[in-house]
Parts: sequence; C-alpha cells; structure tokens
Amino acid sequence: MRPFDVYLDKIDNPEQKERMIMILDHIKDTFPNLIEEVKWNQPMFTDHGTFIVGFSMSKMHIAMSPETKTLELFEDEIKTAGYAKTKMLLKLPWASPVNFELIDKMIAFNIEDKKEMTNFWRVGTR
Repeated sequence: MRPFDVYLDKIDNPEQKERMIMILDHIKDTFPNLIEEVKWNQPMFTDHGTFIVGFSMSKMHIAMSPETKTLELFEDEIKTAGYAKTKMLLKLPWASPVNFELIDKMIAFNIEDKKEMTNFWRVGTR
C-alpha cells in the first residue's frame, strides 16, 4: 500500500480522484527521491525531513502549497499560467489543464533552496 492510498480512497468524485492521482504520480515519477507522506490529512512530499509541497482539495480546485517564498518567486509565471494564488497556496482549477512545467519548477526550486535546511517549514516565511 502506498502512503497516499488511504487519502485517495476517500475521494468520492472519480474525475477529481483521477486528477489528484495524475498530479501525485507525476511528481513521484519526476522527483523519485521525494518521500510521500500524509500529514494533517493532506498528501505531501518531503525531502530529508523538510516540506517540499503539499496538496488539498476544494469544490473548485486542487490547492498546491509550495510555501509562500516559492509562490512569491514564481508569481509572474503563476499569473501567466492563468492560476490564482493566495499567500499560502496555488489554485489548480478542476476544469483547467495542469501546468506540470510550472509545478516542476516550483518543486525543483524548493528542493534546491531547502537542501541544507533542517526544519520542516521555512522559519518565519512558510
């Protein structure tokens, strides 16, 4: 059993479940060294004990949380991709294509930026 299976089994809508699986599988395939975990009832990927990216679901979108610093750094690319964001998350609408190139860039940035970090979150700038 994969760490995400219990979380995924709770998703009732088959299209939403398939989309979440597609995103999580893409990340695992692209970044095989990341660890799959479920914390606070959210699937997330970590690296050497530090948070890299997490996901949650709402009625209108999948929320991707790569931390505030990353969202701020990629703000222009997020707008160009047509996504909305808040201080803490990027909204991936159910009806829009997934921009895997942007997601990959944000994850790669977090991996590199946090490679020597020993905390789970960025201190003071989550």
